[in-house]
Amino acid sequence: MIYINKILPIIVSPLGFITVLLLFGILRKKMLPSLVGLITLLILSLPIVSGHLIKLLERSYTQTTTNEIAIADTVVVLSGMLRTIKKNSVIHYEFSDAVDRIFAGINLLKEGKAKEIILTRGKLPWSIGVPEGEFLAEFVQSQGIDPNKILLTEIVENTNDEAKAISRMLPKNSEVILVTSAFHMPRAEKVFQNQNLKVVPYAVDFRSSTKKIDVLDFLPQANAFNDSIFISEKLLGGHIILCDIEYL
Repeated sequence: MIYINKILPIIVSPLGFITVLLLFGILRKKMLPSLVGLITLLILSLPIVSGHLIKLLERSYTQTTTNEIAIADTVVVLSGMLRTIKKNSVIHYEFSDAVDRIFAGINLLKEGKAKEIILTRGKLPWSIGVPEGEFLAEFVQSQGIDPNKILLTEIVENTNDEAKAISRMLPKNSEVILVTSAFHMPRAEKVFQNQNLKVVPYAVDFRSSTKKIDVLDFLPQANAFNDSIFISEKLLGGHIILCDIEYL
């Protein structure tokens, strides 16, 4: 099922749309589909477009300090901030851009916003190393957090799994401070609410830019295209409901 979760958004995303148009145009020797595909590719490669897409996901949330957060039952930090690299038979772990998630969770706990922190043992079938939550639990302990305050879920593969696993660990209608990246929060918040949990969103890892628009924002860039595809898949992921499918 996890393979469908990962592949389906790609198929229905702009990347899938562009691929189909280009292949159809080449195989059928039709210029119009290929032209539409190339124009779509160009548009999504513009930083002004990718930046707007990111803002669409993050617009409901603002950067918040721990002082603005009320006390809740627990802090929940979602997986998705760790990369594993295997070199010479040794597995190395490094944090990604989403590392703000774990530091935010630690700060909330140190500020007394909850009595415990729940980390999710995210692990995909093709991933290597220990589940993410197990590595993070050791890291959190190294930051001075009492190990008795650190809880781990069962093995999970996506956001829906995380919400279900955590709902089984807590009483119904428990209030949780949900920590995840701003672009991920809209869907994560809905998924957790569907599990009868009261959610206090604490969005971090904001990626939308506040800089002034300049000429470079209208020039195609590979990074902008990657961002457009990534965000488009997240936007689609928030609306696709098929056999209770959710993806990270």
